Order: sequence, then C-alpha cells, then structure tokens
Amino acid sequence: MVKSATPPTTVTRKPSKVEGLKEQSNFLCEPVATELLQDTTHFSEDAVQILKFHGSYQQDNRDNRTKGQEKDYQMMLRTRSPGGLIPSQLYLTLDKLADEYGNHTLRATTRQGFQLHGILKKNLKSTIAAIVKNMGSTLGACGDLNRNVMAPPAPFVNRAEYQYAWEYANNIADLLTPQTGAYYEIWLDGEKAISSEESPEVKAARQKNGTGTTFHDSPEPIYGKLYMPRKFKISVTVPGDNSIDLYTQDLTLVVMTNFKGELKGFNVFAGGGLGRTHGKEETFARAADPICYVDKADVYQLVKAIVATQRDYGDRTDRRHARLKYLINEWGVDKFRTKVEEYFGKSLEPSKYLAKKFKYQDFLGWNEQGDGKLFLGLSIDNGRVKDEGKFQLKTALREIVEKFNLPMRVTPHQNVLLCDILPENKQEIIAILNRCGIVSDPTKIDSLERLSMACPALPTCGLAITESERIIPSFLQRIRTLLKKVGLPKTSFVTRMTGCPNGCARPYMAELGLVGSAPESYQVWLGGCPNQTRLARPYTEKMHADDLETFLEPIFVLYKQQRKKEESFGNFCDRIGFDAIREFSDNYQA
Repeated sequence: MVKSATPPTTVTRKPSKVEGLKEQSNFLCEPVATELLQDTTHFSEDAVQILKFHGSYQQDNRDNRTKGQEKDYQMMLRTRSPGGLIPSQLYLTLDKLADEYGNHTLRATTRQGFQLHGILKKNLKSTIAAIVKNMGSTLGACGDLNRNVMAPPAPFVNRAEYQYAWEYANNIADLLTPQTGAYYEIWLDGEKAISSEESPEVKAARQKNGTGTTFHDSPEPIYGKLYMPRKFKISVTVPGDNSIDLYTQDLTLVVMTNFKGELKGFNVFAGGGLGRTHGKEETFARAADPICYVDKADVYQLVKAIVATQRDYGDRTDRRHARLKYLINEWGVDKFRTKVEEYFGKSLEPSKYLAKKFKYQDFLGWNEQGDGKLFLGLSIDNGRVKDEGKFQLKTALREIVEKFNLPMRVTPHQNVLLCDILPENKQEIIAILNRCGIVSDPTKIDSLERLSMACPALPTCGLAITESERIIPSFLQRIRTLLKKVGLPKTSFVTRMTGCPNGCARPYMAELGLVGSAPESYQVWLGGCPNQTRLARPYTEKMHADDLETFLEPIFVLYKQQRKKEESFGNFCDRIGFDAIREFSDNYQA
C-alpha cells in the first residue's frame, strides 16, 4: 500500500508566523500576486516572506534614509544557477538588466549565482520575465526550500567525476524545484519560457513514494503546502575538491567512481550550516557529519528521504532553530540515520573510504579544459562586477562574452570562470582585459585579497549591523601593512567578513573571520584552516575597527615566533590554543 507523507503531530509549541503565511499563500501565490498589481513602492511584510521563494528580497538603501520620509525601497534579485553555469545569453541579459533596472552592477554570490540590486517594485516583473526568457530562473534562489545547488565550477571536460557532479547538481536542483505554477502565473502571465527538459529519472523520482516522502495529489509533491522549516542548502562535489565548502552545507554528495571512472554512487554528508545569532548560544555554526554511502540508483530517493526528515521534524516554531544542523545536533547522527532509513525504505550503507583529502581550489588564471579549449578564472573583489574609473570589469566581461559567445561559471568564492575559449582567442581576450584595467594573472593579485570574501552588508542588507563589502579592501590593506611590519611580508590566509552573524560569506570556516557585532565592531574568529575543513572558533566578541592593528599585531608576532615549518596561520592558532594567544597578547609590548 502506498503511503503518503503525514507530518508528525508531536509539536505543541505555536508555529512561527511565517509558517502561517506559507500555508495561506496558495502555494506561493498570495499576497505577492495581488500586491504586485498595486501602485506602491514596496510589498507588505507578509508578501516579502513569500516573495523570497521567487528569488527576491525587498531592501532599502540605508544611506538614503531621511527622517519623516519613506524608505528608499528596492529589490535584490538572485538567480538560480546550479553549478554556477551562466549561458552567454543569460549573462548578457543580466548585464543589460543591471543598467536598465538595477544599480549598474552585478554581484557574483557565494552560492554560484548572480544578484541584481536596486530594482524598483514596478520593474520587478519585467526583470524576472527577461531572466526566465533568456535561459535563467530565480525560482527557489531564496526562501524556505532547496537553494541553488552548488558544484565545482572548473569545466574539466576530460574528468568524468566533474561531469557527474554537474549532472547530479542539475538533476537534484530540478528534483527539488517548486512545482507550483505561481511563479509563471505571476511573472510570465502563465507562460513557461525557455528551460531545459527535465531528466525522466527526475520526474519519476519526484512522484515515487511508499515511505512517506511524497504528498500525493498536491501541487508540491515533495514540499507540501508548508515547504521547508528554513532554507536547505545542497552541494555535489568530487573527492579532494572543496571549492564548494562542503562542510557548510545541509547536504553534500561526493561523487564515487570505480577505477574505470564509472559512477558507482555517492558519499553523503549532512548537518552543516553557519547562521547564528549573537548572544543566543543555542544558535551556532556547525560542520557537516559523514552520514552514509548511497548507490547511484538510489540517490534521488535518499535526497528525498533526508529532505522529508528535515521537512517533518525540523523546528517550525523558532526560525533561529529551524535548520537541519540543529535537528542532527539534538538527535545525534545515529538517530538521524535511523529516521532517514524509515523514509528511504532500507538500511543505509557505511561511507566509502576517501583517499583524497579535501582542498580548497579557486581555479584562477588560464587553464586547460581537457578538450583543446581553455578556461580563464578571473578574481572579482567580493563578487562585484562594476565599472568604476579605469576599472571596467563590467564592460570587459560584456565585450568578451558577446564577442566570443562564452558561457561562464560563477565560483563559490565569488569569482567567474570564462569557459570554452579557443586558444587562438586567448591574446585578444587578454588585450580586452588589459585595456579595461583587469588583472588576469592571479600571481599579480595580493593573496590576502585572493583568499578573502565579504557579504554586501550596508547599505542594502536589512540584517547588517556594520560594514563588510565596502570596508574589507581597507582592512586587507591594513593587515598586509601590519604583516610587513612584523616581518611576515608574504604571509597570507583566508579572511572572510560579514556585517552580521548570519554567515553569508562563510566567515566561520576562515582562518581569520570578522563578523559584525556592533557598529564599526566585529567578533573575531580564529583557527579555521586553509582548506575550510575545520570550523574556526570565536576569539573575542567585539573588536573596534580602529583597533585592528593593535589587536592583531601580538597574534602575528607570536605566529612568526612559534609557527612550525609551512604551518598556516589558522592551523597555528588551532594548535597553540587561545589561552596561549591571550597570554602572549596581554604581555605584549610593541
């Protein structure tokens, strides 16, 4: 007998307000559809919650706030681009929309999509429609559902494991895409535009049931009318490649092949996540645990089983406590496995041995694709594609993509890889970049800058406590000057900054994490590692921006004096311990 999904009835606490909004939305339609037709500058607070599922956040520019006047409302719009793939047609559309409706910039995100900023409410429908009609989508880029599925961005055509990672990232993204027609009804008047055909396997997997993973006779067979308790983040990668920060994901699949390079299945990790709240110790960053191995034939059913476990048992009463990491942390991995097995319908296999250690890679510079073509990785400061003075990155990318019809892949580090470049076009592309003031040789970029990330924060992010994107360039310059002062002129490490504790730029995996904790002040995290396989730990709650040098100088001096050969800054801080660092800092005299 086929069994339909039936949410447990053990929850006694009142669900959060957002749960009610989702239930009343008629599968993500209202009140967005009604309010879009109203002649107003912004959506209501209720509509904003549903708007997120369509890929947009309502913001206001805090730099323009004036007492007694209406806020400067604008929309941020985010693409859903599995594996970071951006066809040339879509990129040129985004570039045009940024000028026509946005703030003349694009922003590569830490989940391999692009964001448009500064869109007015009256232009939102035209913007989304243009994206969808040009091989893109924003559906599910935000909201309480599966977000953009990440995969290694390097287009290695001759490496089968990378091909499998992209294939399954795309298929899982399709599997977990909302099935409601509201997106197309609202933004395209019911017209479904250009999209790649779903795999028959995916269609069959979505409807297959018998173990409680599927809601029959529902517009949303996997999500139901309440969708997920909070966001759900998935990645697919290959052994050894941690370009996607696998330990920060709710769910990661690691491609496992045989000696012939044939796909056999996947190792599965789950329970990672970085969002937290200052002063709320019950919220915390957490690294994912190894869960099991799954055969390729069963992978979609296992993904559904894990999603259903979180869907049905995740905390819907407290949104700060609603991510999968809290469920696994409270249950323990063994209980989580047991519950997943109930939905999966069979026992889980132990994880397979991974011979390669995971390492961070950014794929910058010129590289061979493996099919006679090249790809070029370009470093983009904090993902911001713009024209500013002699720095004309937006112009350069538009000219290159248009002239050579190149697809690109956005990297999880907010950079872009231009793909499918014919060798005979290399010099012309270099000439365009040089003319536009763009450095294409990664060895000429300060490695502190190359390894850094920052979230947008002020002025548009409503959660920002202090600056991030706008201030990190000066912080990195000050850190480089300080390193030279203490005799470490070539030292570099992973630095990540956010304007709030939500962790969008993944600061809790950095060797030096700076997390906004008050205006002009940051919580400092130390002890992460260069390959982002270990969480950092909070070292101090509040460092004022003006105190950066006096705070870091004794730590850098201690590192210089007591580091082991080839020991990174983060590994040193983790090994020596915070007590030793504090003792040295307390007694340090410049």
